[in-house]
Amino acid sequence: MADNETDNQVAGDASGTSTKKSSADCIKLVPYPKIVFMYPTLVLSLIVAICLSVVGEPRAELTTPAAETEQAETNQHILIKETTIKQGVAVFLSLVFLGIFFINLLVLTFDFPRSHSLTLVISLLSIFLGLVLLSQWKPGLLGGVSTWISSLQPMANATFYWIIFSIGMVIAIAVKVVVKFDYWEIRPNEILHHHGLWGNLKRYSAPHVRIDKEVNDVFEYMLLGAGRLILQPSGEQRAFVLDNVLRITQREEEITKLLGVLKVDVRDD
Repeated sequence: MADNETDNQVAGDASGTSTKKSSADCIKLVPYPKIVFMYPTLVLSLIVAICLSVVGEPRAELTTPAAETEQAETNQHILIKETTIKQGVAVFLSLVFLGIFFINLLVLTFDFPRSHSLTLVISLLSIFLGLVLLSQWKPGLLGGVSTWISSLQPMANATFYWIIFSIGMVIAIAVKVVVKFDYWEIRPNEILHHHGLWGNLKRYSAPHVRIDKEVNDVFEYMLLGAGRLILQPSGEQRAFVLDNVLRITQREEEITKLLGVLKVDVRDD
């Protein structure tokens, strides 16, 4: 009995070691679409939706009391004050949301290869948001410019932000499903490309493979550590470009450790 238990434990340990070794000898590379960089907008839409649901939404119109009594006028003043506060909160949250949404659109549209471009964009956006907030608190401070900016009152209700969040979640689930049908595996002796709904598979030689790592966008690297990997298997005429690989620095280190003699060129243009 004791010998059987010992044999089972040894077999279990061997199985666990084999599983760990198998996972360590296979590195999965998944190229994602650029839409994944919109997650700050998605997260902020959820936060704003919760805030507006808790605080309440401003009313479009105020109800005038039928009887002009002192109590009715007092109730109306209280209602006006509460509505003004709620409107101020809704406008402030909308401005913050639009600012983050603007940055996300810049990330999707342009590449910012160097840190000074990131500093420039953040500085310009900070100045603009500062002017907008200043015009809300001190309407007459900047003259006509302040008056024009203060006239902008972007505002949406909680339902709008809940819808934005729901749409984002649907897209996120769709992306999670799609990437399961297009990914790469790096193994010590071969490179596997899984693609298509029917599990199509292509094999390439891993020894002497050349991999170039490129970080072309500072924003994308800051958001998800993303970059581009270019695979050039030996004997292949064309290279394979994997855009938006997440945690690219970690993936590079894992591949270098796995293949040992791998040559990796880093481009940080």
